[in-house]
Amino acid sequence: MKIVILSRNPKLYSTTRLVEAGKQRNHEIIVVDHSKCDIIIERKKPAIRYKHELLTNVDAVIPRIGASVTFYGTAVVRQFEMMKVFTAVESQALMRSRDKLRSLQVLSRAGLGLPKTVFTNYSKNIRDVIDSVGGTPLVIKLLEGTQGLGVVLAETDNAAESVLEAFNGLKARVIAQEFIKEAKGADIRVFVVDGEVVGAMKRQGKEGEFRSNLHRGGSAEIIKLSIDEKNAALKAARVMGLGVAGVDLLQSARGPLILEVNSSPGLEGIESATGVDIAGKIIHYIERHVDVD
Repeated sequence: MKIVILSRNPKLYSTTRLVEAGKQRNHEIIVVDHSKCDIIIERKKPAIRYKHELLTNVDAVIPRIGASVTFYGTAVVRQFEMMKVFTAVESQALMRSRDKLRSLQVLSRAGLGLPKTVFTNYSKNIRDVIDSVGGTPLVIKLLEGTQGLGVVLAETDNAAESVLEAFNGLKARVIAQEFIKEAKGADIRVFVVDGEVVGAMKRQGKEGEFRSNLHRGGSAEIIKLSIDEKNAALKAARVMGLGVAGVDLLQSARGPLILEVNSSPGLEGIESATGVDIAGKIIHYIERHVDVD
């Protein structure tokens, strides 16, 4: 097969591993910077140009779209879909996953456990927001934040009011979320490919840090999921429409709570923690869904 990996940096761990896994299976792998593609729209002849040449005879694409270029990256994925090319992550699901508020609404409608969350349109009734998530401590998140950036733990009422007022003053859209004390600064990343859990790790925030992101200095170890955790992760990926997903959840007294469903989850942490060839699983997923003469 001819597989295109949409990535702005061919040297990233996730990109290099996907290239390696694809070549091991004798596929032709091309890394394309989606931000430098031209989308050519013409009646019944959709096309994509990259480095002065049309991308033709592509069998599948693996989107690795960063949050900062979601709009254009998704447009490129959509163009491939119009060209009848299989994509490991569909454009609609990619857009849905990048909208934190919409994601939570979709997950809530599906009956999945979530931390209690409040979103307001720069409300002046800050006290109501704090009370609605059970008081302090509470977590305040920028809707556009990634990798733990734009996430604040407000431990007191004064701190929560100050942070919410500051974000409101900046016209920054945020959600306020219940703090799950019993999670003890840890969360679980479950990697789902084609409706199967292929790996799971528990991420622990460093000393004095409630965010568990590995980019923030957290650590990770392999974990055996409970039946409820596995089912929650699989359902979250399914209702979000994602063939490849990193589902982040918290362990709580009332069962697993979904934090986020990531459409371009990194491979380094999960492969290092579990020893599983996740990149190979993604290539196998494509092979199962693409008919090549």
